[in-house]
Amino acid sequence: MPKLSVIMPCYYNEGNLPITTVKLIENEAFFPKDVDFEYIFVDDGSKDNTLGELQKFWEKYPQKVKIIKLASNVGSFNAILAGMHYATGDCNVILAADLQDPPELIPKMYEHWLKNFKLVIANRQDREESLGQRIFSNTYHFLIKKLALPNVPTGGFDLVLFDRQLRQKCVEMNEKNTNIMYLLAWQGFEYVNIPYVRRKREIGKSKWTLKKKIKMFIDSFVSFSFFPIRMISISGLGLGLVAFLYGLMAVFAKVTGLIPIEGWTSLMVVLLFVSSFQMVAIGILGEYVWRSLDSSRNRPNFIVDKVFEEK
Repeated sequence: MPKLSVIMPCYYNEGNLPITTVKLIENEAFFPKDVDFEYIFVDDGSKDNTLGELQKFWEKYPQKVKIIKLASNVGSFNAILAGMHYATGDCNVILAADLQDPPELIPKMYEHWLKNFKLVIANRQDREESLGQRIFSNTYHFLIKKLALPNVPTGGFDLVLFDRQLRQKCVEMNEKNTNIMYLLAWQGFEYVNIPYVRRKREIGKSKWTLKKKIKMFIDSFVSFSFFPIRMISISGLGLGLVAFLYGLMAVFAKVTGLIPIEGWTSLMVVLLFVSSFQMVAIGILGEYVWRSLDSSRNRPNFIVDKVFEEK
């Protein structure tokens, strides 16, 4: 009997969960009858009644529900990784608790897994969100595809089904400051792509703040691309060439007296420009160095407070 594990990170989702859990049970009717289901909810340090709502679902279906309560908020990707540690399914699904990604796609994704595809991606063709959110998201995913992971689909993805083998590899790698979705695609398995329109959030307010988005943007590039460092090298060579040509011009002007050189303004402009470039370069290198230091500490990505599962 094949088992499907659905991993759901939860953060301030008390309003969504009563609807989401009903949808999950209703969705079972669209699968073959021999499928066994496992729902793994990871409470990522929520301070509302998220855990209480999860316990209600667990008490109703203790044989198929696990709740992993983390000691603190560690971010959705680390929460997903925590869920992977406790998943036992032959195939696995990552699903958001706010239902912006339709669970109705999962049966179709499961059919592709039965055809021996180890990775099935539901990618966002469009989003029912504000113009600013769409611009940020589309720009981010365009840059990732162009500069880091050319094999990922356009538009990004949050709903994904993957084989147990991919889950085990993610658990073994146990990477810090990464994007777990792109880590699945990075493994290189052939995948099926199912486009969909991401829904507008109907209940509650997203905790996906600008600060978290910026960190995800930086983490994704540092984890999967050397482009920022290569950009520093190319820019440094370009600045060196400009400086060399400017030096030749200054010497020529001094020797011939054709161009009066006062010095102060031009010197300050060059100094400020080069100093700004150096600070940006140091900052980019610092992002790589800090992540290497964070990895070398070998601290856990998450700490589990409690686990609710069938005894």
